[in-house]
Amino acid sequence: MANSSEVYIVDDDEAIRRSLAFLLRAGGLRSRTFESAVAFLEEARDLAGGCVITDVRMPGLDGVELVRRLSQERLPLTCVVITGHGDISLAVEAMKAGAVDFIEKPFKDEVLLAAVNKALNSDDRVRQDEQSRLTYQSAFAGLSKREREVLEQVVVGKTSKIIAYDLGISPRTVEVYRAGMMMKTGAKSLSELVRMALLAGL
Repeated sequence: MANSSEVYIVDDDEAIRRSLAFLLRAGGLRSRTFESAVAFLEEARDLAGGCVITDVRMPGLDGVELVRRLSQERLPLTCVVITGHGDISLAVEAMKAGAVDFIEKPFKDEVLLAAVNKALNSDDRVRQDEQSRLTYQSAFAGLSKREREVLEQVVVGKTSKIIAYDLGISPRTVEVYRAGMMMKTGAKSLSELVRMALLAGL
C-alpha cells in the first residue's frame, strides 16, 4: 500500500540500507537512508513526518538512544527497531523508550512492510494495538503463577541461567516453562513472546 509519508532508514551497514530501500520501494514506500544516528538527528527537525527504521546496535549513538532522543524531541516520527537474536533486552528498552515495534533478524519482507505501514498510519496503529492488547491479555491470562514469574524475567532480557538462579529452579525447568508459555500464547519465537507481553502491558 502506497503511503505519502517518508521512511527513514538509519543503519551503519550500507548493504542493509540498500536492501531496505529496495524493499520499501517495491512496497510503494519512499525512503531516505542515513549511515548513523548522529547524521539522522542533525536533520531530524527539518524532516517530514514518517517512520524510522533503525538497528538497535550501531557504533557511537545506538538505536535505543536514537529512539529516546526522538521521543524527547516529540517529533512526528515513529520508530521500528531491528534486533539480532541476542538483543531482545535492547529491543525491550527501545520500546519502553518509545519505539512502536521491533523485528528480529532474519525477518520476512512482508513482516517489515506490515510493521512500517502500521507505524505510518497512527489511527490504524492505535486500533490494532488495542485489539492486540486485549487478545494478548486473554492469552496470558491462562499462564500459571510460575510461568508469569518466568515471563517477567524474560521480558527484561534475563537468560535462562539467571532466571533459574533467581527463582531457585534449574535452567531446564525455565526452558520448559518458556515452551509452555509459547504454546499457550501461540508465540512462534522468544522475541514474539516478549513483543506480545509488552503490547499486553505486562
